[in-house]
Amino acid sequence: MNEDAKSDTIQPGRLIIFSGPSGVGKTTVLAAIFERCKRPLMMSVSATTRPQREGETAGVSYHYLSDQEFKQRIDSDAFLEFTEVFGRGHWYGTLKETVKAGLSQGKWVILEIDVEGAQKVLKHHPDAITIFVHPGSAQELERRLRGRGTESETELQRRLEVAQRELDMANLYEHIVTNQSVEQTATDICQILESVE
Repeated sequence: MNEDAKSDTIQPGRLIIFSGPSGVGKTTVLAAIFERCKRPLMMSVSATTRPQREGETAGVSYHYLSDQEFKQRIDSDAFLEFTEVFGRGHWYGTLKETVKAGLSQGKWVILEIDVEGAQKVLKHHPDAITIFVHPGSAQELERRLRGRGTESETELQRRLEVAQRELDMANLYEHIVTNQSVEQTATDICQILESVE
């Protein structure tokens, strides 16, 4: 009886849009947020057409779809947002069902998406909490990306071009948090989430 009463009173969750340019440290910050935040957080698992990489788990890292499966989902309006990333021919998208299921279970669902994706999602969820992780400056971001040493100069320049567009749109977000230290950034974001009614 008590269990039934409890399940009837599940508060719907909240949607959190989490963005920032490539190289700003989003993945590391997210891991720290999951460790310390008191909210019932859940990552939304994106769908992608890119091949599964070593160490990744289907349904946990991504939902891996063929090009045809992805297109069928576009045609059936199954995505909140979708995009082709960095012109490599691979598609990524946020499935409506994944988000809906998490919210109905009372989870605070985090979407790690780019600025364009965020604008599409906000049309469906105008009450989403929006957080932009900022590197402090474009110069600092370039320093971090060069420090990774994972891209050719051409790829690096393309990432910086995209990053500049994203930094220019940061003011569309309700909260902008500068990532100078992962610990501090995670603490700041947890405070934001815990202050939301």
